[in-house]
Amino acid sequence: MNSIKKLLSKNSIKRVMDFLKKHKEIILVTMPLVLIYLFSTMLCLKVPYHFIKYYTPLLFTAAWLTLFLGVSLSLKKPFGKFIYIAVNLLFIIIFLTNGVYFSLMKNVFDFSLVEGASEGAPYILDSLKNCHITVYVALLIILVSFYFGLKNFPNNNKTNYKKMLTCILVFLVIHLITPYTLGRENKELTWSSWRNARNIYIAYNDSNKSMKISGIFEYSLRNYYLTYLKTEEMEDEEDSEFLSLAHEVVEKPTNKYTGKLKDKNLIIIQLEGMDSWLLNEKDTPVLYKMMKESINFTNHYSFYNGGGSTFNSEFAINTGYVTPFSFNRNAYSFNKNSFPYSLANLFKNEGYTVNAFHMNTGEYYSRKINYKNWGYDSYNGLKELGTYEDDSYELDRELILNEQFASLMFPEDTKFVDYIITYSGHLPFTNIKGVCKKLYDEDKQKENEGKELTEEDFVQMSEEECIRRQNKETDYMMSLLLQKLEDKGLMDDVTILVITDHYLYTISDLSIIARYKETSNNLINKTPFFIWSKGINKTNVKEVTTQLNVLPTLLNLYGINYNPNNYVAEDALNPGYKGLAFFSDYSWYDGKTYFDADYDMTKSGVNKVDIENKNYKVSYLTKKNDLTLKYNYFNR
Repeated sequence: MNSIKKLLSKNSIKRVMDFLKKHKEIILVTMPLVLIYLFSTMLCLKVPYHFIKYYTPLLFTAAWLTLFLGVSLSLKKPFGKFIYIAVNLLFIIIFLTNGVYFSLMKNVFDFSLVEGASEGAPYILDSLKNCHITVYVALLIILVSFYFGLKNFPNNNKTNYKKMLTCILVFLVIHLITPYTLGRENKELTWSSWRNARNIYIAYNDSNKSMKISGIFEYSLRNYYLTYLKTEEMEDEEDSEFLSLAHEVVEKPTNKYTGKLKDKNLIIIQLEGMDSWLLNEKDTPVLYKMMKESINFTNHYSFYNGGGSTFNSEFAINTGYVTPFSFNRNAYSFNKNSFPYSLANLFKNEGYTVNAFHMNTGEYYSRKINYKNWGYDSYNGLKELGTYEDDSYELDRELILNEQFASLMFPEDTKFVDYIITYSGHLPFTNIKGVCKKLYDEDKQKENEGKELTEEDFVQMSEEECIRRQNKETDYMMSLLLQKLEDKGLMDDVTILVITDHYLYTISDLSIIARYKETSNNLINKTPFFIWSKGINKTNVKEVTTQLNVLPTLLNLYGINYNPNNYVAEDALNPGYKGLAFFSDYSWYDGKTYFDADYDMTKSGVNKVDIENKNYKVSYLTKKNDLTLKYNYFNR
């Protein structure tokens, strides 16, 4: 039996050797491109996106290799060899570019970056020096393989057109079918569309994920096509005229608040799901006290529109625009649009450093890419620091206690803007797992003076109890922030803007919310928004506001010049401002009237002219919002 196994083993080895000998030329010719694919794939292993169907990039690669090699090996040697050399040199350069860029930026190279190449030119030598050594080792292996490929390139005396056409046909079939292996496109806007592999392929605006699902050849060629060759959706004459009028330059009105906060540092706290009923004296005493001493927007709505409601608020606050109403694009897919009048860009023009801080990684919602696109100096996630041995980074206190974050949050000798996104108020709302469990265990340990807990000590908390406890953690984070500002002598020179991203829609028992607020229509979106600064005259602003009002209101308070028509909404502190919140179903609320599809226009006392005017305004503003994003209006 053993002798048979040995014989079979020897025969197997012989068959493999015979195969390699017989196909030596084609193997050696193919090897450099195969190595480019393999090393590029290894380069992206640390990209935090795990797509299960790994055969998809293999199929794309097989399709392109069939085309490249099929054509070059079918042509008469001088022409075929020229194409072979050109293709290999092109992708060797692309590999090196990706390797250097990824080593430094942790992002795959994107052809759109070529536009800013002149700015980075002085740093090319430093970039090459700081590139990881493994990139150069891989490059050397590829170059050696390329040498042997050239040496063994077949000597064709004539062109084999039948073979070439067959290879082209095989390429077209494989390339046409392969995108379907990515699964179905998520056509409905959901928060997790950014994870859907087919959505990623269609949008192709996240270079890391696009590379991971496509492979180096498909990624490079598709990225080039979308950057330089794909025809932009042209504005028709009517849309072009509309946008020109909508963005016409007008003088910014001034009011008694203009420049009141000029040159102060700014900290924006975006609260995770802290509903209006949770900001109270018992659960969140620090935030409650600040709200009572602030410019408090008492009729504010953080409306949900499209997928990813948390990021939707980030997008609106930072750009003055919101997820489109009339076509399906998530807010985080506009990272190639130009936003020269974003919060970060305008404050940087005033000499501020601008940084963002959160628990989660920059990959989530493609934040790292988006915040860079908006002009931020950096996006920072506790989770990706790699310094936490457990998941205690989910506690909001760590946003302030973490020393690395603190050094960026409170820079010396420069004005700063910090955009802090909290997390502890996020589900699950149970003390069996998640943030509530951490806080429950901590509380129990304090109660029992460090004794080990037993099952008898454990008491199941209700959903509402967990929610309140988790928001108390966020309030604790705020107390730490205030203390840090006091210790650093910054208290007199800082503004803190506090705003909630969305109402607590993640709660499973909606009857809890119904005890505290309107839940039968879009007024459920009412949430806290206030601006606090030491010595500011406390004011209650009763006019309706949304996330879209934040940026123009801030710019006026800081005395930063801007064109009001660059934004969808207005400065909410302007005396002439008439509040209006509109929602994804085109319903709206002006502080007195809530209008939706069921509104009874026949009832007595209805001012039909006013209703029609408001409907027109909502239609106008949503059209301005959507067309500005659709046509990338500011990129001109």
